[in-house]
Amino acid sequence: MPRLADTSGAEMTTSTGETDFTIDGVLGGRLRIRQPAAGYRAAIDPVFLAAAVLAKAGEQVLDVGCGVGTAGLCLATRVDGVRVSGIDMQRDLVTLAAANARENGLAGRVDFMAGDLLRPPPRLAAGTFDHVMANPPFVAAGRGNPPPDPAKAAAAIEGEARLADWVRFCLAMARPKGSVTIVHRADRLDELLALMRQGLGDLTVFPLWPGGSPAADERPKPAKRIIVSGRKGIAAPLSLLPGLVLHAADGTYTDAAERVLRDGAALTS
Repeated sequence: MPRLADTSGAEMTTSTGETDFTIDGVLGGRLRIRQPAAGYRAAIDPVFLAAAVLAKAGEQVLDVGCGVGTAGLCLATRVDGVRVSGIDMQRDLVTLAAANARENGLAGRVDFMAGDLLRPPPRLAAGTFDHVMANPPFVAAGRGNPPPDPAKAAAAIEGEARLADWVRFCLAMARPKGSVTIVHRADRLDELLALMRQGLGDLTVFPLWPGGSPAADERPKPAKRIIVSGRKGIAAPLSLLPGLVLHAADGTYTDAAERVLRDGAALTS
């Protein structure tokens, strides 16, 4: 997926000591996200993740693997009055997330903390969140070549916490009838669904289709990303939604994608 600066606004590069950062415009420039210039960088996945969470004012949301806070800040910008907590094991990213919340005037409703989901901080009480969202590492442990940058490797490849641990933690944090929403690679959909069915019902699968205009002798491109959502303790069948086409024939974003990326719209079926 493209990085934020390619899709949602201007980019600036700043330096603090020996660390270079970019300040990227998100949601048409309504948010300014500071993140490392090298290593882990948020793409458009957290923007779509936040758009898939149908939170309301007054509700509590937990962002698991919050990184620099992109998903949580997008959600708080779209839904006035929602309160978001975020957790990530990379302290440097959490520091940036907290700074991003302050600089965007959202520190009163968005709070980020460093912590390991296998050993969660005591301040996170199980069963208290109306919605839980997560953007886990996409690559299974032991597969693929780890990026040389440790922060990027931790965000891309599962470590001690495997996908089953992520789903289990999200389920534990959600209140009864609360929602859990996860963005992941489409080629791990079967594994993700099997895990989410262990406590969640009313599951929905929302594909993100690459789109574009394939040659006459080519098949349409398969989805690379899916967003799966379910509700805790609800018995209802799975729904496969039409999803959203990302790119028009000329390679630019479709109007539907722009409404999410620039206008901050919620995803609809």
